[in-house]
Amino acid sequence: MRASIMQIALPASAIHVSARTDKGFVTGGVRVVLRLESFAAFAAALFLYAHNGFSWPLFALLFLAPDLAIAAYLGGPRAGTAAYNLMHTYACALALTLAGFFASMPLAAACGLIWIAHIGFDRALGYGLKYATEFGDTHLTRLA
Repeated sequence: MRASIMQIALPASAIHVSARTDKGFVTGGVRVVLRLESFAAFAAALFLYAHNGFSWPLFALLFLAPDLAIAAYLGGPRAGTAAYNLMHTYACALALTLAGFFASMPLAAACGLIWIAHIGFDRALGYGLKYATEFGDTHLTRLA
């Protein structure tokens, strides 16, 4: 019998997927590291926000704004998942932040840092990117 490429490239222990990890979310130490990393992003965004003297009322007003993407679930799970994940992706928030700093647009930089802080806070609490299967299925855990 011919071995597949995956069997040749990976040891048998790496091929086996346990019942807990086949759900699509991380467990154990990896989950802890991802949550700590997210808290670090939250703390760094807060530090940079304060260091640049941005408005705290603006922070309070916009901190939960990315969660408005939940409204896209009215269009179904695929639309909701796509919108939610787009609004909870560091790449988009970081692009806005850097554009704001490099183009000397303080409002854009402030909004980007608020966005990064929101994502970091969410993920530090265990809320991850969504799967289209169910609203509670995230890359970090299965929410109750």
